[in-house]
Amino acid sequence: MQLFDAESSTYTYLLWDKDTKDAILVDPVDTQVDRDIDEATKLNLSLVYGVNTHAHADHITGTHLLKQKISGLKSVIAESSGAKADLHVVAGDRIFFGSRFLSVRSTPGHTKGCTSYVADDESFVLTGDTLLIGGCGRTDFQGGSASTLFDSVQSQLFSLPPTTIVYPAHDYKGRTSSTIEKELDSNPRLGKGKTKKEFIEIMSNLNLAYPKKIDVAVPANMRCGVPDP
Repeated sequence: MQLFDAESSTYTYLLWDKDTKDAILVDPVDTQVDRDIDEATKLNLSLVYGVNTHAHADHITGTHLLKQKISGLKSVIAESSGAKADLHVVAGDRIFFGSRFLSVRSTPGHTKGCTSYVADDESFVLTGDTLLIGGCGRTDFQGGSASTLFDSVQSQLFSLPPTTIVYPAHDYKGRTSSTIEKELDSNPRLGKGKTKKEFIEIMSNLNLAYPKKIDVAVPANMRCGVPDP
């Protein structure tokens, strides 16, 4: 299930095993925690993990609040992020919920800790900010690197089957998904046979504004969503 936060244009993903009803939330937003719990309750799901693709700069993760409201729920983030969590994952790990799982792929570049999560059958991939629909995350802060992001996408995402559905952490134009094939064919930054040199040139000339919430969101997210005292 794909859920949307209008303020930050963030997609949160509620995934579950249809037999055991064990479930996870990927990229939860602090202001939407009650909504997420309500959705899980309506489906009689048991939330076991709150997972983050990276330490976001535009919103505070909901993992801290989820842990306060749901006994036994554990937070998950990549070890390379340097952020606090109950469970730190590295490339090749699997996050199980019931008999289903997500495979962990390290995809740094937007931040040094960015991680993508691939479905056990490779039917979809949760790409965070590494690969967006027709774009990608910026690379000018939080240890970002255009060169690294290019390599991450080419080796870890564009190597997936062309039919794999791409579910990003954000979209600002109302789009909900893409596919690896579509991004290979039409992504103006990373597709269409773009070279690393061309990509680095594109990213160096974006001239993006400083994220409004970065000074609050990033420190909180490095603490697993615990707000500033």
